[in-house]
Amino acid sequence: MSKKPNNPFQPGAIKVSWIVFFSLFFLNGGICQSQDSILSLNPKIYHINYVSGSIIIAGGLATDYPAIGRIKGKADITPAEICALNPGVIDQLDQWALHQSTNDYLMYGKISDYSQIPMYTVVPALLSFNKKIRKDWLDVLFIYCEGHVITFTLYNYSWFGPTFQNRYRPITYYTNLPLTDRTTGNNRNSAYSGHTASVAYTSFFMAKVFCDYHPGIGGDKYLIYTAALIPPIAMGYLRVKALAHFPSDDLVGLSIGSAVGIILPELHKIKCKGITLGMFNIPGASGLNVCWTLPAKYGQNIN
Repeated sequence: MSKKPNNPFQPGAIKVSWIVFFSLFFLNGGICQSQDSILSLNPKIYHINYVSGSIIIAGGLATDYPAIGRIKGKADITPAEICALNPGVIDQLDQWALHQSTNDYLMYGKISDYSQIPMYTVVPALLSFNKKIRKDWLDVLFIYCEGHVITFTLYNYSWFGPTFQNRYRPITYYTNLPLTDRTTGNNRNSAYSGHTASVAYTSFFMAKVFCDYHPGIGGDKYLIYTAALIPPIAMGYLRVKALAHFPSDDLVGLSIGSAVGIILPELHKIKCKGITLGMFNIPGASGLNVCWTLPAKYGQNIN
């Protein structure tokens, strides 16, 4: 009887990663409950302008829709391009993606795709179990949705993303796979990993919000942020095993997603008066318009 090949994917390892993340997350919550009662004196952590935020969300969704079709509709890779591929020019970090088993890559792709929905919905909802955060659930939910739109828009329109980059996915280098699987136009979208970016945004947003509502956590916040690395690293691993991305693609996605997850809530802690955000549309151009109206006292000084 032939021995069953060893499957490198260990579902238990991914589950353990999430258990570690949430154990650290909520353990610290229990520890710091008595340390940050000062929050009751200033219960409003984030300042939300629902009009401006709604414009950002609506504008992002509207502009992302045509971007998806453009990215997914890239021309198929020609046989000549496939023949010209040279694995030798791939740097050492990314070489790992070129030495994977092709037996289960479809399974890894499905796992990484189907796990996104619970990661983006069920997992962030766990913040509602914390009573300090639950009282501001609408504000937190609004910022969370805004951040996801921003993360997705950066993927669609930033210079690092597939609109400007046409990096071949690792699958195109595997000569033992059918040519039809390697030449689809979507295989030009290796840079960068949107899956990893979105998961990184989610986990770092949770870490940032948790730490903002528990300032008494002290140095333990670094432990929380370290734990926030676990979900995007797990997703990046799955995307490499799915032959969809190189490790460097995952690193870029992790960097962008985590940056949005930390910076956006921090910006919402700033109470800015007189700042309005809108959209402009003139012949040949359209975009966002930011207007800052100076307080009356400054106007009096100028006069």
